[in-house]
Amino acid sequence: MIDAMPVLSAGAGLHETLALLTAQLCPDAKHTEDMVFLRDVFSEKSLAYLMKIHEKLRQYEHLSPTPVLHSASSLAEDVAEELQSGPMSNDEKELLQLLTAPHLKAVLTVHDTVAQKSFDPVLPPLPDDLDDGLEEESVKIVRLVKNKEPLGATIRRDEATGAIVVARIMRGGAADRSGLVHVGDELREVNGILVIHKRPDEISQILSQSQGSISLKIIPAIKEEDRLKESKVYMRALFDYVPSEDKATPCQEAGLPFQRGDILHVVSQDDATWWQAKRVGDSNLRAGLIPSRQFQERRLAYRMKTGTLQNPKASKPPVSGLRRSFRLSRKDRHGESRPPESAEPEFLTYEEVMRDQRRHGDRPRLVVLIGSLGARINELKQKVVAENPQRYGVAVPHTTRPKKSHEKEGVEYHFVSKQAFEADVQSNKFIEHGEYKENLYGTSMEAIRSVLARNKLCLVDVQPEALKILRMPEFRPYVIFVRPRIPEGQRRRSAATSPGQGEPGRVTVRLAWKPQGCSVQGSAAICLSKRFDPNRLSRGGQTFWRKVQVNLFNSKVGHFCYRQSNINGLGKKSSSRRES
Repeated sequence: MIDAMPVLSAGAGLHETLALLTAQLCPDAKHTEDMVFLRDVFSEKSLAYLMKIHEKLRQYEHLSPTPVLHSASSLAEDVAEELQSGPMSNDEKELLQLLTAPHLKAVLTVHDTVAQKSFDPVLPPLPDDLDDGLEEESVKIVRLVKNKEPLGATIRRDEATGAIVVARIMRGGAADRSGLVHVGDELREVNGILVIHKRPDEISQILSQSQGSISLKIIPAIKEEDRLKESKVYMRALFDYVPSEDKATPCQEAGLPFQRGDILHVVSQDDATWWQAKRVGDSNLRAGLIPSRQFQERRLAYRMKTGTLQNPKASKPPVSGLRRSFRLSRKDRHGESRPPESAEPEFLTYEEVMRDQRRHGDRPRLVVLIGSLGARINELKQKVVAENPQRYGVAVPHTTRPKKSHEKEGVEYHFVSKQAFEADVQSNKFIEHGEYKENLYGTSMEAIRSVLARNKLCLVDVQPEALKILRMPEFRPYVIFVRPRIPEGQRRRSAATSPGQGEPGRVTVRLAWKPQGCSVQGSAAICLSKRFDPNRLSRGGQTFWRKVQVNLFNSKVGHFCYRQSNINGLGKKSSSRRES
């Protein structure tokens, strides 16, 4: 029961009343549960806070404060310009710093928005002249609010019915965010304009010119498919794409331009010809159209058939200066032939990748150096290891030649017999091997694993063909292409045909591809004098290898690596490096 309540003062608020009610509640044997419930409700802190907020709002309702100025942000900008026009004292400098602070500018912007009461866009009234020929249940009026951004939908004319239907919805666009427009919906009107007899390009122009509120009269598709969840497929682009130069794209404005090496997040593969994708690291959240892998390969095959594209596997004349190959013959000692390579051309379109985040305890990645004889990769490796032997190591190769007096087992080479070497070849233990002066040389996978097991970056230099073997999740190779120094005379002779080859006395080191899409630039220049000092790296080389350490040892840096292992070339006889 509740006893007689004391008289409250005139200024008492609701929260004070609740507190008094809680204190006046007395236990009653007949209504025990009700009393406990009321006590719990009145004692709830959130209810007390709501009552305090209610009282504050009631005070403002009685006071009805009006803004002194509706453009406080403009006034602050004028004052800041006036202060900057002449010499300033310490107080004026402090005032200028306050007026230009981002937080204060945001507060003034909110003040002006409230003062001007510009909260929501003013929507036009609903049209009264609805099409009587349509059933009321089948017509849907959709109101969309957009700025200068595209609507995020493409349309086409149905060849069977002649109706204008939604062909695709771009992920992240205004139509996709609304959730009211779906693929297959029939479009009847745009802002009261009948579009049944208009061409799709005319309708697209009307939509692009519309700003603010857009009213669409649509007939929903007979069967609305559920909106698919955003996929987690990532692709590394292996070619450049410019939508404005592609005549086959259904909508050039909706195309997504990208460059070779960019990481693309493919959000939709519903269309077999055109995928929807976003560039990783791009601030634009809207997806764009890119050619699908199958469509791009079909176009390249057609171009090769018509003679406008060279066969990627066509034989090319050897380039002067490339590292010599000391390959085994097409038949090994046992008389077994090498498996012939596929006659099908391999077009470079996309490579599926996945984000690889280094965790504590993970092994370092393999660093693969690719280059020609003039790049002097062996000396480069020696310099890097000499600078930091605790961080870097090299894979010790195997050989069948006799050991020299100054050599040690496991330091320069692993010295094995010819029978043991050939047995390892048959067991596919080498990533590449070859013959030089009747001696066999090869780099084994176990030699790489032994370096990585010691938590060191393993440096190897192989022929490009060996990359197919190394591209596996175990190694996750970080590939670097080393371009050789170009002499002054040769550089002048080739300047007209090959500008920008490099500077004299410099070796340009660049990544074969970007490990983080377009966010990491792995380029540096290593200055090389005519006389190599194997105990000292140049400043450019130190900068480059610091980037390598940050990218490969920092657990906060994520990389996009190969999603699946590609070991189709495992066991093939590939070229070996020459003994230095």
